Amino acid sequence: MELSGLRITIIGAGIGGLSAALALRARGAEVRILEQAEAIREVGAGIQISPNGLRVIEALGLGDGFRSISVAGQAVSLRASGGAEVLRLDLTRLPADQSYRFVHRADLVDLLAARARAQGIRVRLLQKVREITPGAVPQIALCNGDATSADLVIGADGLHSVLRPTLNGRAEPFFTGQVAWRAVVPNTVGHPAEARVHMGPGRHMVSYPLRGGDMVNLVAVEERRGWVEESWSHRDDATNLRQAFAGFGGVVPGLLAAVETPGLWGLFRHPVAAQWHGPGVALLGDAAHPTLPFLAQGANMALEDAWVLSDALASAQTLDHGLANYQARRRDRVQKVITAANGNAWKYHLRNPLVRGVAHLGLGVVGRMAPGAMMRQFDWLYAHDVTA
Repeated sequence: MELSGLRITIIGAGIGGLSAALALRARGAEVRILEQAEAIREVGAGIQISPNGLRVIEALGLGDGFRSISVAGQAVSLRASGGAEVLRLDLTRLPADQSYRFVHRADLVDLLAARARAQGIRVRLLQKVREITPGAVPQIALCNGDATSADLVIGADGLHSVLRPTLNGRAEPFFTGQVAWRAVVPNTVGHPAEARVHMGPGRHMVSYPLRGGDMVNLVAVEERRGWVEESWSHRDDATNLRQAFAGFGGVVPGLLAAVETPGLWGLFRHPVAAQWHGPGVALLGDAAHPTLPFLAQGANMALEDAWVLSDALASAQTLDHGLANYQARRRDRVQKVITAANGNAWKYHLRNPLVRGVAHLGLGVVGRMAPGAMMRQFDWLYAHDVTA
């Protein structure tokens, strides 16, 4: 299918939307992005870009720029609450063509946005979409009363997507019984270039460096019975976070001492959308398949989506065939990733001291006896190359 001149409107200027815009523009499409915020910016903090996501960044021509704003991860270290290392996954054992990196989300968005502007992609701010009507010429109704259309509309508008319920009906997510704090603090503890998972009964905290190692990203998860709203904008008193992890040792107390006003949000589980596309419309990233943050794959899946969507359209005879092929190529993979992420939380939160001790001992033995095997279990995820 010839994409040259195809008018594409993308809803949302996050990582998925900007990446899709670049991939489609490279194939000749006329792309614009509608973003409801007053500026292109990304809430949140650090993210982990694994080799499968990095391949897309490199294919977009941004490899050198990305390496300059990110930290190369050397290991993933699972640690008991007291600070002792239980298992070490040596990321330097990855093949030479694979790299695992830590980056501030805002820095990656800035990199993508700068390239989008340089490629002539129009970004319109303060454009909150009220409704999208699929069709041969899909229609977009804005909250300010304006209306517009395109040949293809892509909903890259996240958890609360306007397009998703149009294609799938409304489905209420369910609370997982877990909440998460997030914060970025100065690296006053000499945190090395590795992701550390600090595990305790009913809770865990992930830490890794950002911005040349000067900062440390924190995501702390605690099991909790009740929560009101799924949102990225709640703030909490840092005292609550410090109290939740008061029994932890190692670098945890030093990191938490520097937290000022952490973000706090409830973790909800959403089903993968049954239908990712309709006449002239498609879903991408979290709008199609939100994932819990226990495998660090949310941004990576959005990057993969962006590349596959552009490739599926370019290799199809019609728009409908291309959209169907996009969903067929992506749905099973993201379902496998989400299932794996869902299964990770309980492993970090073992409450029974005996069970926890046996599990940690077993992990340590396997990690020391067969470190290569421990890394190969991730081949299905990291070795996957959607750009091949």
